[in-house]
Amino acid sequence: MYVADTIADHKNPGAARGVALAREEPQVFEFLSKERTIAKPEFDRWLVPPAALCIHLCIGMAYGFSVFWLPLTRALGLDTPIACPPDMTWMAKLVTTTCDWDKPTLGWMFILFFVVLGSSAAVWGGWLERAGPRKAGVVAALCWSGGLLLSAIGVYSHQLWLMLLGSGIIGGIGLGLGYISPVSTLIKWFPDRRGMATGMAIMGFGGGAMIGSPLADRLMNAYATPASVGVWETFVTMGAIYFVFMMVGALAYRVPPTGWKPAGWTPPPAQLKNAMITRGHVHLRNAHKTPQFWLLW
Repeated sequence: MYVADTIADHKNPGAARGVALAREEPQVFEFLSKERTIAKPEFDRWLVPPAALCIHLCIGMAYGFSVFWLPLTRALGLDTPIACPPDMTWMAKLVTTTCDWDKPTLGWMFILFFVVLGSSAAVWGGWLERAGPRKAGVVAALCWSGGLLLSAIGVYSHQLWLMLLGSGIIGGIGLGLGYISPVSTLIKWFPDRRGMATGMAIMGFGGGAMIGSPLADRLMNAYATPASVGVWETFVTMGAIYFVFMMVGALAYRVPPTGWKPAGWTPPPAQLKNAMITRGHVHLRNAHKTPQFWLLW
């Protein structure tokens, strides 16, 4: 086999280089693999919560996006909004460059945020468990920050569809992956304190707006000029800041080795008589077929 490959490589050097690149390409992203995130025995599990907070504090800004609505309603008029004609359709508002958007139209971005968040978490949750939290965190950083940059282009060119695509859909995917990767990782590290682990993650998600909204307001005031309300510049700045922090969090992720448990902790015995704990197992592929799934949804 190797002799044949050597002869073929000699006859076709270009093909040989292509095969070599194909063999080396996976090594470029090897550091993102789940295997590379398995922690060493001396690893301190309390280093994981700060990494999770780096991501959740960034994507939590989704709750504070309403800080942009008022400035965006006068993106063209600057001081006074330029109203759209009463007979203009919603589809026409997506591409118009002659009038300002109103708050109900901008609110679709917020709707898309959380519809796509839930959908992406459900669709790619299984992939996250296979690929590991580091790779999912990097993808979340690219989607969330990239969505903000695309939204900045949408504001600059006054194209609402670009904002919906950027922050609503692409950013929503980043929200979904960025939301579940810290939670699943923290639960693995804190089986003895599951409530505290998930609480720390959700605290970060809720706190993102508490930090991001005042920051966005300060940036818009700093960037505002007689020709701009400062929103697209703020999107670019926050996208860059969030990308740095989310990448730090993603690269700091570690997962415990198989069979790991906290020192001195013994898993509680099964509570067979507890009616609130189910003994059934539903695979992810079949979850949508159960009434409980739709009732929770």
